[in-house]
Amino acid sequence: MVAPPVTFSPEILRKLAELETVVGASIRGKAEVIRLSLVCLLARGHLLIEDVPGVGKTTLAQALARAANCRFHRLQFTSDMLPSDVLGVTIYNAHSKVFEFMPGPIFSNFLLADEINRTTPKTQSALLEAMNESQVTIDGKSHGLPRPFMVIATQNPVEHHGTYPLPESQLDRFLMRLRIGYPDTVSEREILRNGEYETKTSTAPALAAEDVLILQDAVRQVTVDESVVDYMLAIVERTRNHESLALGVSPRGSQALYRASQALALVEGRDYVVPDDVKRLAAPLFAHRVMIDTRTTLVQRRADAAERIIDEILTQVEVPL
Repeated sequence: MVAPPVTFSPEILRKLAELETVVGASIRGKAEVIRLSLVCLLARGHLLIEDVPGVGKTTLAQALARAANCRFHRLQFTSDMLPSDVLGVTIYNAHSKVFEFMPGPIFSNFLLADEINRTTPKTQSALLEAMNESQVTIDGKSHGLPRPFMVIATQNPVEHHGTYPLPESQLDRFLMRLRIGYPDTVSEREILRNGEYETKTSTAPALAAEDVLILQDAVRQVTVDESVVDYMLAIVERTRNHESLALGVSPRGSQALYRASQALALVEGRDYVVPDDVKRLAAPLFAHRVMIDTRTTLVQRRADAAERIIDEILTQVEVPL
């Protein structure tokens, strides 16, 4: 494949580098996780961070939102939370004698849905319209959400007590799912030495909301060759026919892979997508979208098994030259 020259302005590349540097100052030793979270933002997607408590899920979400200098709201999900606690409610104003809509926390640029699987499916479903259409409907009236808009949800693994696993329709709304993992020894030593002070002071705003929108628009300019599109579709089709999967990737998932590949190319300073972009994103984008066949004997938990199957599919699909 002949690569065309990079045409993005130095200003766009500078903004991207600054954004990545600022977010990286709060999360030590997780360069790949940070880069993929930026890809999710630029692709206009929503991010699900799944891992055990204490590894930095909330810290990453806060750092990403603060670096973009946008309206941010953290919402701690609990089992007694109601949909109105997320979306807002219409109340009667006795003075004006009219009903007024009181916006909920979702009316922000970044909504941190902390421990989203601690709340009931009824409240989880309140996010579906917002994540898919960037609007919410209350009492028959639609309300648009600010731009940019991104839901960053954290959850504990489904094996933990007191959790409500997200349904497939909800998972499909998340562009990607990431797991942070434990830091290496060197990074954890820096965390211990620097303490909480650096975490609270290092995340200064790098961009404004308008800059984020400019970067999101720039993603659309990234070229995707037809051979790479065929490669994406071959991977998607293989998930739908794999003997260990009861449910393959939906068309929404294939669209997500297309947009995310463009965003990854932009973050890496290219205006064209290469097959390695697709391979790098396949597991984070597809593993939470597929359903494991219960008849298949698996010794790993579902998330690990899904990633293993996606990696296996990548070895079976021919890579374009």
